[in-house]
Amino acid sequence: MKVTINVYLKNGVLDPAGKATKHALQSLGFNGVDDVRIGKQIILNLNENTTDEEIKNMCEELLANTVIEDYEIVKG
Repeated sequence: MKVTINVYLKNGVLDPAGKATKHALQSLGFNGVDDVRIGKQIILNLNENTTDEEIKNMCEELLANTVIEDYEIVKG
């Protein structure tokens, strides 16, 4: 089973990489960019009997820093 975990900073958490990317895009003439947030994507190939609870625990114990990050689990 393929599971994708999208991890991104919570609203209100400063994102210096996003700010630098926005500035770089604007420097290249892409002036329509209002904001940039940088995140990460983790793709897992799991055994079919892996439960939703186990996937959630993986995210909360290792894959995401839940103090400053939110995550989304996408199966398929």
